[in-house]
This record gives sequence, C-alpha cells and structure tokens, in this order.
Amino acid sequence: MKLFRQDLILYAVTDRRWLGDRTLYHVVKEALEGGVTMVQLREKDLDHEAFKAEAQKIQSLCMDFDVPFIINDNVQLAIELHADGVHVGQSDMEAGKVRKMIGPDKILGVSVGTPEEAVLAQSQGADYLGAGAVFPTGSKSDAIDVSYETLKQICGAVNIPVVAIGGINLDNIVELAGSKIAGVAVISAIFASENIKEAALNLFSFSQDLFYLND
Repeated sequence: MKLFRQDLILYAVTDRRWLGDRTLYHVVKEALEGGVTMVQLREKDLDHEAFKAEAQKIQSLCMDFDVPFIINDNVQLAIELHADGVHVGQSDMEAGKVRKMIGPDKILGVSVGTPEEAVLAQSQGADYLGAGAVFPTGSKSDAIDVSYETLKQICGAVNIPVVAIGGINLDNIVELAGSKIAGVAVISAIFASENIKEAALNLFSFSQDLFYLND
C-alpha cells in the first residue's frame, strides 16, 4: 500500500487501558468517524490468538473507512493478516530486516529520537518516522524526550514524512507548528475522551491546518 503524506495527519494509536466498558472496535469506529487518517493497533499484553482476533476486527473497520491499518511491533502477525504495514521501535526488530520480511509494498514506520536514528531508518527502508515523546506522556514508559529543535532536525534530516508523538493534545498541539511534521500520533487525546468522535474531529482540524495545508 502506498503511503501518502495526508495519511499521517491524525494517526491514532490504540491503548485498551482507556476502554472502560467500551470495546476497542467501538472506540476505533468513533475515532474514524471523527477523521482519524491512520490506525495503529498496539497490544503489548495480549497473547497471539487474542491479538489476532482483535486485529482482524480493527483491520476490517479500517478497510471500511479506507484508512491504513498498521500493527505495532508484531511483524509476523502483520504479514499473516496482510496488514497495510507495521511499526517498530528502536528496541524492536531492526528496520532493514523488517523491510525484507514485509516486502517493498507494505508500509514501514520506525520510532526515532535523534536525526541519526532518522537517517538510518530511512536508509533501511522506512516509509515514515514517529518522533517522540515531544511532551510528557504516561502512555509509553520507554518514551524518549524529543525537544522541538530536535524534532525540526529530524524532519530536516530525511525526505520521508515524520509524525510527532507523546503527550499531544488540543492545548499543546499548536506548539508543534513550524516543525515540518506531517501530523500527530495520539493515544489518550482521543481514547481517554468521553466523546471520542468530537476529540478526533477537533484534533484533525488543528492538525490539518498546522501541518498539512500550510506546510
């Protein structure tokens, strides 16, 4: 699947800690209705079969909305389900090996925290980069702190799109203007909201204006 810059305007990363009495399918559907442009299924605690069953549901939902479906870390499952792509971190499988496994036509995202990591990931076949954490966040215990200046340097070091991640919400998203990112990846800013669709709508509007139309 070919990746377009506009696919990254509002990138939702799932986290079942915010579900409450809701299903993941339900909250992702609301997020998509609100304008989410890409979905990453991130499951660190499910066994393979449970992860696969959840992935199949979310994959079908993303297909209905014509939105790319990305699986976090689990390269084998991404291949098995013919997901649109996979995203790996610095402590996961090396990006070049992932590219060889998934082939040239799948989307490969890589988390980076420095311009050097960005350049290496691009050379190894990454289609886009996730840079963060740009703000304090409790969603990822292993998050790297990335300053605004470092974020700009990462964007300037590569010619593939970069999304910012980490603690981004409506109150601070404007601080990322001018960084040259393609969009934002968010977790709690959408999934911790009482009105998920409205939260996605507002974030999409801000992200589109700040990082895409005016880039």
